[in-house]
Amino acid sequence: MLAMVLPTLVSMARGPWSLESGVHGPIVVATGLWLVYRRKDAIFEMMEPGAPWLTFLGLAIAVPLYVFGRAFDFISVEVAALLLTLLSVAHAYFGLKVLRMMWFPIFYLGFVIPIPGWLLDTVTQPLKLFVSQVVTEGLSYLGYPIGRVGVTIYVASYQLLVEDACAGLNSLVSLSAIGLFYVYMLRGSNIRYSILLLLLVIPIAIAANCVRVAALVLITYHFGNAAAQGYLHNFAGMVTFTSALLFIFLVDKLLTPVRNALASDAEAMA
Repeated sequence: MLAMVLPTLVSMARGPWSLESGVHGPIVVATGLWLVYRRKDAIFEMMEPGAPWLTFLGLAIAVPLYVFGRAFDFISVEVAALLLTLLSVAHAYFGLKVLRMMWFPIFYLGFVIPIPGWLLDTVTQPLKLFVSQVVTEGLSYLGYPIGRVGVTIYVASYQLLVEDACAGLNSLVSLSAIGLFYVYMLRGSNIRYSILLLLLVIPIAIAANCVRVAALVLITYHFGNAAAQGYLHNFAGMVTFTSALLFIFLVDKLLTPVRNALASDAEAMA
């Protein structure tokens, strides 16, 4: 297994994890393994070797896919196949009951799989259009000389291209992963509220990136393009992500009455 795991980890570290879109990867791996470790006693109590045919079926699908992804540098296929291989091996030793019990850590670790480029392009294009439109209309209302053509924003004599990182998908994936972990650890017993809080991650991530793009436009307008494209660009990304994460915690706090009401309804229906 190490012959499969180590090369993939190296590829991830050199590729997706070195980019803004994959910054959550190491965090997901570490916290996901911790979620498994904290249930080790229950795992060993329930362990029972799984059906050989199901293990073989999983490996028969996963191993060729892993070889294909590795050979042709399809990192998304490679990582997904590696996870399926690990699941198949875990099934062989611990059985299906344990895998069912560990459904959340398994699902959570799925966030490690990098988003394929074609899917990234398909999803981010409407997001980029939306973000650029919101920023342009908002700053125009405040009196700034701003306009746009597609995802290109023009302010004074400068032009800025709203790229994938600014569209919100990167933050959306990272916030969804961390938000999912937060909800599971603190609100996991309240399923309906957990779903509500996770759904709120989407508008929060998009709104945060609208603020990020607006801030970069204002920096460009007042201090020049060099300032916006330098360290302030990356700093704005970190501040945006941190602010959005803190806002999720704040929303959770403000929705305490809703959480209590949903919990009461669930108890009444039980």
